[in-house]
Amino acid sequence: MAASADASFARVLEDLVVRPNLTIPQRELVWVAVRASGPGGQNVNKVSSKVELRFDFEASAVLSASVKTRLRKLAEHRLDAEGRVLFVSQVTRNQLQNLADARARLSDLIGKALVVPKARRATRPSKAAKRRRVADKRVVAAKKQSRARKAHDD
Repeated sequence: MAASADASFARVLEDLVVRPNLTIPQRELVWVAVRASGPGGQNVNKVSSKVELRFDFEASAVLSASVKTRLRKLAEHRLDAEGRVLFVSQVTRNQLQNLADARARLSDLIGKALVVPKARRATRPSKAAKRRRVADKRVVAAKKQSRARKAHDD
């Protein structure tokens, strides 16, 4: 049992692989275990199972400036006072599973920041589309005109 726990602990403490060509070194990740809140009975009072994972992406050597800009925008509500991305996980009563959850969420966020948004090209409606729109407006206007009350000239 202890050997499998050590193996899973070592696996969680490896470098964070976001994509095959991008790996965040473990030294750039800082995590702290603290006591969780909520139900759990005596376990909550004794065990520090809640995990706070921080990543200082501004100082990261593996991310480009454009990725850092997109990450800053995506994580604007997750930044701590020092500007690091903060993930808190207390999903389970197990510290390793909470750490794995926080690392997975960080990996997902960095993966989203890696996607370069498609540049929007301004387009104009074609002449045919303009004609159809005006024709549709005339049809609607005529329909409403036919519903109007007629004035009586006595």
